[in-house]
Amino acid sequence: MDQTKQSERPAPGPERAEQAAPVAEQLPPEVQHHGWRPPAKGPLTIVAIVVIGIAAVLAILYAWQLPPFAGWAQETDNAYVRGRVTVISPQVNGYITSVPVQDFQQVRQGQILATIDDRIYAARVAQAKANVAAQLASLANSQQSERSRQAALAGRAAGVASARAQEVRAEADMRRAQALVSDGSISAREFDQTRAALLAAQAAVRQAQAQQGVGEQDVRSVVVGRGGLEAGVENARAALRLAQIDLDNTRIRAPVDGRLSEVGVRRGAYVTAGTQLMFLVPHDLWVIANFKEAQTHTMRLGQAVTFRVDALGGQRLRGRIENIAPAAGSEFAVLKADNATGNFVKVAQRIAVRIRIDPDQALAQRLRPGMSVEVRVATGG
Repeated sequence: MDQTKQSERPAPGPERAEQAAPVAEQLPPEVQHHGWRPPAKGPLTIVAIVVIGIAAVLAILYAWQLPPFAGWAQETDNAYVRGRVTVISPQVNGYITSVPVQDFQQVRQGQILATIDDRIYAARVAQAKANVAAQLASLANSQQSERSRQAALAGRAAGVASARAQEVRAEADMRRAQALVSDGSISAREFDQTRAALLAAQAAVRQAQAQQGVGEQDVRSVVVGRGGLEAGVENARAALRLAQIDLDNTRIRAPVDGRLSEVGVRRGAYVTAGTQLMFLVPHDLWVIANFKEAQTHTMRLGQAVTFRVDALGGQRLRGRIENIAPAAGSEFAVLKADNATGNFVKVAQRIAVRIRIDPDQALAQRLRPGMSVEVRVATGG
């Protein structure tokens, strides 16, 4: 049947034969006899093809971190920019009287961020000052009382001396009376009077000495009481300092240089101690990268780091390893895993690595805490 179809096909006409003949005559003789072959490649072409092939293979091995490139670098995308973000909160209660800053404003250390109504706290300072003055007056009164008691004690000491003089005189009279009564020069009545005078003089001496002791105790009590008065003065001064601190805290100031977040407080709002007013982001930033525990095998302090930040369009920045966490992240968790049931699945733990950002990088000024980072540590160097 195929032969019948072939026989039914019309034979090429003379026009087609005439068109094919010139084309065949244009081909080289070796092609007319043996068919077409590609031109032979030179040595340089072969070397270039081999070099390109080797380079492609090496690029694939490097991209997949396969030998001989395995271990030259460690990468992770579990990394973020960090900073000392500070919560700005008041220490005293009251109504906000002014907020002289705006959202995202640059502030300097000590700059006033907000003020609280200070009338109550100013009155407390005045009250504390009056209390200090009262305590100082009491202390001065105690000092004056001590001087008065010292003078009284000196008078009582003089009284003791006078009583002793009277006693000496009475003893002399008694000796003379004893000599005279033996020969009858004086009567027994006069002798008894002389002896009574001696006994009275001796009693007066004891009385003066007792009064002197009382005076000494009065002086001592004043001195002892002065310690309490001095403590009262210090207590009043401490209360004054506390009142002054509360008054100073009515002016909320920036603790360090930095940039503010969105300001969440307005004038007239009532705030209490610990109320979050705004956040302050200092200029000191770093990167925390959480590597798998096996990746930290060859990591050392000071190794060079390159990282890309999503917010910067993949631009690369430089840094160095500044510190490595002393434990895995799971050790700092509030609720730790318990494998007491016997069911255990090994999970690669994460070790946090702190990376210091190299200075003098213009793009580093655009970093913000919380940005996602892709980190690459050159561990092979």
